[in-house]
Amino acid sequence: MTALRPEREDVYGGGSPYEPSAGARPHPPGRPTDPPTAPLPPLTHDARTAPLPRATGEPAPARPPRAAGEPRTAPGARAAEDPVTAPMPRIMDGPPTARLPRATGEPAPARPPRVAGEPLTAPLPRVTDGPPTAPLPPADDETMALRVVPGRAGESVGVSAGSSAPVAAPAAPGGRAARRKAAKRRGGRRSGAGPRTTTAPPAERDPQRPLTRVEARRQARLRKPSPATLASRAVGELFITTGVLMLLFVTYQLWWTNVRAHAQAGSATHRLQDDWASGRRSPGVFEPGQGFAILHIPKLDVVAPIAEGISNKRVLDKGMVGHYGEAPLKTAMPQDKTGNFGLAAHRNTHGEPFRYVNRLTPGDALVVETQDTYFVYEVTSSLPVTSPSNISVLDPVPPGSGFTRPGRYITLTTCTPEFTSKYRLIVWGKMVQERPRAEGKPDALIE
Repeated sequence: MTALRPEREDVYGGGSPYEPSAGARPHPPGRPTDPPTAPLPPLTHDARTAPLPRATGEPAPARPPRAAGEPRTAPGARAAEDPVTAPMPRIMDGPPTARLPRATGEPAPARPPRVAGEPLTAPLPRVTDGPPTAPLPPADDETMALRVVPGRAGESVGVSAGSSAPVAAPAAPGGRAARRKAAKRRGGRRSGAGPRTTTAPPAERDPQRPLTRVEARRQARLRKPSPATLASRAVGELFITTGVLMLLFVTYQLWWTNVRAHAQAGSATHRLQDDWASGRRSPGVFEPGQGFAILHIPKLDVVAPIAEGISNKRVLDKGMVGHYGEAPLKTAMPQDKTGNFGLAAHRNTHGEPFRYVNRLTPGDALVVETQDTYFVYEVTSSLPVTSPSNISVLDPVPPGSGFTRPGRYITLTTCTPEFTSKYRLIVWGKMVQERPRAEGKPDALIE
């Protein structure tokens, strides 16, 4: 507590406040009282709220030194301990009002006593230790009530009003039986079943939380494929591989074989033409696979070399037309005076020279070019379907062809329907012109 000021010592120290102390100089009558020594009016509740005036130029009283170890107090706290110099808070029973100035020495007005239990009309301000916070949202049914969320086995977790952190619900009162009943009502332990798992669903699990050992093992088992999955994958890969191989095979058969056959047939045709131009004579008897003539079908725009034999590997698969020249299917040559000149070729793949022979009609020209002569045939009839074993179509006078006596005929044979070899397609024709090469090309090739 601070020391009393000198002018207050007479008031609190001794003597009457209205009588001068010993040694004080008397004042003449009618003269105003000297402020330092004048008696002070009686202190009232309102008078103590402001510090007493001090004589002009009077120094402030010295404060006693602070002892070692004495805690340093805030100026407000020290002033609060001084009953004289520190202003005291005024307790108000009603709302604050403006106070008019009062004459010096006027006593404070008396306040009516407050009835016991009467509430204060002016609420006191709330003292907070931290910075001001945002106002709380209005209370409603959703924020005031606790929410039950899945938690640990045997306890319920809720969310407190105004807070997002989960809090544990109080344990059910009573013994173990009461707690079990409360846990059953909350969905914890069920009759005939083990404790309810507390693992959150994968969609609600915090991605930053590390997995437990049980969860890691469960996810590893889920990631590991089952035997049925492995078998289905193997079967699927087998089907895919088979499909790719079949596609490659079809591409090879329908496209690549034609490319190779056309190249080989064109090369054989050029060799024949070069041999004929150089004057190299043909022996008259040809070996299997040896080319000796060129077949022209003007309507189908076909030009293919004719080789001896009907071997697939030596003749037909190379895009050439084969001649039935070997027993038991030996046929005549074009230069023979009578006989049936039998030819065979692929209808599909490997150059497919007879692809559209089904489009030939009676009167269409077929020209066989040899080293010395052009043999011109005219289509007379056809047999759309017949058995592969029907070799009578190659007879000197084939039945069903319309020929009735021996002559110089030509027979074209190929597979039917397309892309199969189940049946045979037959086209017959008869020779109408024999023109030496020295006389030039026949009219069928010029048109």
